[in-house]
Amino acid sequence: MDSALSDPHNGSAEAGGTANGTTRPPSTPEGIALAYGSLLLMALLPIFFGALRSVRCARGKNASDMPETITSRDAARFPIIASCTLLGLYLFFKVYFPNKSYTGSVLKTWKTQKSKKGKTAIIQNPTTRDNHRFPLEIFSQEYINLLLSMYFFVLGILALSHTISPFMNKFFPANFPNRQYQLLFTQGSGENKEEIINYEFDAKDLVCLGLSSIVGVWYLLRKHWIANNLFGLAFSLNGVELLHLNNVSTGCILLGGLFIYDVFWVFGTNVMVTVAKSFEAPIKLVFPQDLLEKGLEADNFAMLGLGDIVIPGIFIALLLRFDISLKKNTHTYFYTSFAAYIFGLGLTIFIMHIFKHAQPALLYLVPACIGFPVLVALAKGEVTEMFSYESSAEILPHTPRLTHFPTVSGSPASLADSMQQKLAGPRRRRPQNPSAIYEESNPKDAAAVTEGSKEGTEASASKGLEKKEK
Repeated sequence: MDSALSDPHNGSAEAGGTANGTTRPPSTPEGIALAYGSLLLMALLPIFFGALRSVRCARGKNASDMPETITSRDAARFPIIASCTLLGLYLFFKVYFPNKSYTGSVLKTWKTQKSKKGKTAIIQNPTTRDNHRFPLEIFSQEYINLLLSMYFFVLGILALSHTISPFMNKFFPANFPNRQYQLLFTQGSGENKEEIINYEFDAKDLVCLGLSSIVGVWYLLRKHWIANNLFGLAFSLNGVELLHLNNVSTGCILLGGLFIYDVFWVFGTNVMVTVAKSFEAPIKLVFPQDLLEKGLEADNFAMLGLGDIVIPGIFIALLLRFDISLKKNTHTYFYTSFAAYIFGLGLTIFIMHIFKHAQPALLYLVPACIGFPVLVALAKGEVTEMFSYESSAEILPHTPRLTHFPTVSGSPASLADSMQQKLAGPRRRRPQNPSAIYEESNPKDAAAVTEGSKEGTEASASKGLEKKEK
């Protein structure tokens, strides 16, 4: 997962150095400010709108838009899985594909050679590609990137269509023939049949899908940075909307683990920056620093990984849902965490510009996004409510949940006696006979019946007395 903020002042495209064999002039201060400001704005948009849409998603009843809940176990495993994936991509590109073009390149092989003194040494034997066939020539980096481009082409179209659908619905006329469709894939038959895919859509969604396909073809053919950013923004917004943390503790576990992950892979190694520059996929937002000089054909980019948007974004969306659950008509924690994100990302950009080195953005975002809301909760005395809030209760409102554990003390015998006393406590009275039920439902008629029964009782009693006298 790409989660580093970097610019071309490091790596293979240094300011004033060479890039692709040509001298690249340094970026102007205006171009750098425009690039950083644009990255900051692009990062805020999916977080703000994705958080708002996450509230409607949690309350919605459409099965195709149900969110994916992240538990504490998922949060603990996520940094490990992300590290393995990142390292695998790095080894894949660096070990198997050290260069983008192998024609005439020198490959180093190793051989042993004995010296005159009888000692064995291992030396490098440089050979050219013409004399040494690379074992995985069919899997060149160009083919791998083409395969990944096709994969993200499909995902990007679906994500962008889902993103623009609520906005496009406002432009459709009232008499638009909006037919309903359903895509259903099942497995098995009879009682063993189970659904694999059940997606409901309509004609408006098909129109949005067609518009998104135009952007997808543009990205696939040109790899233009604007098309890349459209897909990146769509991925980020869908991630914030559809990925839900179940509570604040899980969010702290996830952000804390990725804090260590980000710092290690950016400061400890060059793995993350290398993968970010080699991986041709819309997993990062980019903006050219030489836009003012070259226009839309600019190629000196600053970049921001989508992980620096989605990971803090789902935590900010959780705090928005917590604000709504308090029913105080205020969004204190949402605005606090949103301002903390702006502060953290701004600090990241400032330090990166000063030291001219890629920075792990989560190093600054995680303390800000967690620390600021917790301080506000301490000031308002709502720390217990914050950490006992369960986001999954919004999706399943009838599911009972335990927010605290009761204290248990005493011997087993005393506990058994207290349970028996609770069981023997007063219960709700229920009518024992049909007459009682009739009295509750028809009080007037029941009163007349009661008076008649009293008269009958008195008459029978007087007859009994007369029999005794006789």
